[in-house]
Amino acid sequence: DVNIPLRTINRHGLIAGATGTGKTKTLQAFVEQLSHHGVASLVMDIKGDLSGIAASGEMNSRIQERYDKTKLPYQPQAFPVELMSLSAEKGVKLRATVTEFGPVLLSKILGLNDTQTSIMSIVFKYCDDKGLPLIDLEDLKKVLQYVTDNERGKKELADGYGSIAPASLGAILRSIVALEQQGATQIFGEPSFDVLDLLKTRNEKGVVNILRVVDIQNKPALFSTFILSLFAEIYLTLPEAGDLDKPKLAVFIDEAHLIFKDAPKVLLEQIETMVKLIRSKGVGIYFITQVPGDIPESVLSQLGLKIQHALRGFTAKDKKEISKAVENYPSSEFYKASELIQSLGIGEAFVTALDEKGIPTPLVHTYLISPESRMDILSQEEINNLVNQSELVRKYNQTIDKESAYEILLRRMNEEEGNATNTETSKPQQSKSAKEEPSM
Repeated sequence: DVNIPLRTINRHGLIAGATGTGKTKTLQAFVEQLSHHGVASLVMDIKGDLSGIAASGEMNSRIQERYDKTKLPYQPQAFPVELMSLSAEKGVKLRATVTEFGPVLLSKILGLNDTQTSIMSIVFKYCDDKGLPLIDLEDLKKVLQYVTDNERGKKELADGYGSIAPASLGAILRSIVALEQQGATQIFGEPSFDVLDLLKTRNEKGVVNILRVVDIQNKPALFSTFILSLFAEIYLTLPEAGDLDKPKLAVFIDEAHLIFKDAPKVLLEQIETMVKLIRSKGVGIYFITQVPGDIPESVLSQLGLKIQHALRGFTAKDKKEISKAVENYPSSEFYKASELIQSLGIGEAFVTALDEKGIPTPLVHTYLISPESRMDILSQEEINNLVNQSELVRKYNQTIDKESAYEILLRRMNEEEGNATNTETSKPQQSKSAKEEPSM
């Protein structure tokens, strides 16, 4: 049997392979085994085919054949699941306030330079000093407009924090609008999601939190924004834990190339740093993609577990990818990896992990177990039932619209406009009195 030590799960990992080789089923079986051991997981469901984890599987001829080979018992069962969403999809809404993101992280997400990042920090300090809560992007945009166009706002900013060029404030505002166009407004707001709610167990099984992100495949900036903010929040919230007997949480990022696609260098550096630091919190991160080359070298070097499904070498480019992929695995006296990687069947992989001393194990050609839950999606009725029974949905899907920077500044500007109108109305009367004064 090939087993992975639970205490090494926080050392991160990779599941790679061509389309149709079984990566998703491997991911499904992996989170099931973690759930059996009381470990919660968060799974990014890009293709929309993981909701079946909430329902029991059924025996069929293919599963029977696989379990005849592995000599392991097949026990179909459902697992505790929470469906989550960043958008209009049904499920627990994951949100955070602009203040919780903070100026540095938000600047990295927006791709701001050092000067613009410093200005963003000043704007946040201004809001803090003036009692202007930043809950969503509308709040931040209104503040930037106020200190750019309003005389009182410009004076307050200049007097308290120094003069800032309107062009710089305008550039930041345009970056926010560009992020909004990818749907980022959906992840800013209240109530804020508490990452401790990801660590729950139910009947001694770890809860599988499935984040349904089918509708943001073409919005890489939004995906990267969420991932980075999630890592940051986990890092800030969880205490240092080191290497535990079992992890607190495992995060699985399907179609992981979307995080790194067109991402600015500063954002890649931030993700690399978070991957490096977060394991000490008892959290493992797993990237699922087609070829290891989809993951930046700086991140790939930190991944302890590697499960490699088949790659197909149809073109010269494919063959180069295979050659590069093989370089990421330990050499083996039993297998010629460059040949094996092209001949693996569906549901087969070669695997290398870290042992309990942190040493990479030799490659081993592995038959992977089939998932015990349903290998298909839930029906709409089943999804509705699951969402309706969720305590987290009741906790987070209420809309809180309390007074924040937008409302405060809008009211202030309306009052100033009203005062200006009253002053203009009274001025002609004062002028008239002055002219009449000699005749008195």
